[in-house]
Amino acid sequence: MEQKPVDDANPSPELTTHGVGPWQGDRPDDPRFDPELLEDGDSRNVIDRYRYWSMDAIVADLDARRHPFHVAIENWQHDMNIGSIVRSANAFLAETVHIVGRRRWNKRGAMVTDRYQHVLHHADVSDLVAWAAERGIPIIGVDNVPGSRPIDEEPLPERCVLLFGQEGPGLSAEAIAASERVVEIRQFGSTRSINASAAAAIVMHEWVRTHAIRS
Repeated sequence: MEQKPVDDANPSPELTTHGVGPWQGDRPDDPRFDPELLEDGDSRNVIDRYRYWSMDAIVADLDARRHPFHVAIENWQHDMNIGSIVRSANAFLAETVHIVGRRRWNKRGAMVTDRYQHVLHHADVSDLVAWAAERGIPIIGVDNVPGSRPIDEEPLPERCVLLFGQEGPGLSAEAIAASERVVEIRQFGSTRSINASAAAAIVMHEWVRTHAIRS
């Protein structure tokens, strides 16, 4: 089954944030800059490097630097955490976010980052497995289930799909079976689990710490 970008024609609205006013002085002769933003100012939630750049130019620059890990999220119950996970994936420069299950997801927590982050949909886990197998990318499940191993005991593969379950039920049995291994985050308090979006951010940073941070 061919996977297509999720809601590519209807990205979340760009909300006003603290930004910069109209460009002062001579206009830059650079095709990456958006004439309307130069004229009216740029109030988007982007880093200073991308001020006044068009969205296409920003995505192209990100594409040239993306990390070779993917993030997949099961979406059987309209999990409210998905938007926040997409936002974290953008922050850690993940290659692609994969939505497994329901196509529709709540974009509110994404804070517009879905405009800059590649997002694909898979009807079920078997579709994700086929996609990953075709590219030779291992699937690493993340859940604190029997047999899971602490994430700090063995480095994550450089190329991988980090597969997360939903808040509450966690990974489905099919997702666990599809995973090359399942890892968990060490916890020391009384609660059995932590928020799904928080867990995803921790694991993504663990990948960055292992593969992207250089001394």
